[in-house]
Amino acid sequence: MSTIDLQPTLSDHSVLLRPLREDDFEALHQAASDPVIWAMHPDSERYRRERFHDRFFQGAIESKGALVILDKPSGEIIGSSRYYKWNAEQRHISVGYTFIVPKYWGKGTNGCVKHLMLNHIFQWAEVVWFHVGSDNIRSRRAVDKLGAVLTRDESRELDGTPYTQLFYRLDASRYDSSH
Repeated sequence: MSTIDLQPTLSDHSVLLRPLREDDFEALHQAASDPVIWAMHPDSERYRRERFHDRFFQGAIESKGALVILDKPSGEIIGSSRYYKWNAEQRHISVGYTFIVPKYWGKGTNGCVKHLMLNHIFQWAEVVWFHVGSDNIRSRRAVDKLGAVLTRDESRELDGTPYTQLFYRLDASRYDSSH
C-alpha cells in the first residue's frame, strides 16, 4: 500500500482543494471573518483575526493535513477542511475543521468537498470520523447526508463553557462514492 497523502490536490467541476500554505492566511481569514459561519460552533469567536490565527490557522498548518477550498471558476478561497488523527494500525482518520463562506451554503459545495476528500482517503482508511458540536445543526445534517452514523457523545469544555461533542462514523464499506 502506498504512503497516505493527507494534502492532495483534488477537484471537480465546482471546487479545487489544495494543500494549505502559510501565505493563504489573509485570504482564508477573509473567508472565515463572517460571524455567521461560527454561530453554531463551540468556538463562536473564531471569526476574530487573532483567535482564527492562533486557534485555527496555526493548527491547520501544523496538522499537515489541511486543505484550502477554492471556488474553481473564480479561484477565490472560500473555506478549508482537513484530515487529522490518522491511525495507521486501525486505518481510521478524522475529517473536519471544515468551513465554507455562507454564499456557498445550500448549493452542494460542502457535499462536493466531502466527496472529493472521502473518495481520496478511502484509498487508505477503512473508517472516517466526524466530530461535531451538538448545537451545530448545519454540520450534523451534512454528515448525516454522507451516511455517517452517530455513535457516541462526549462532554467537553472550551474556555470554561461546556458543550457536547458528537462522534459520527462512516465506514468505507457503507460509503456511496458516486457523486
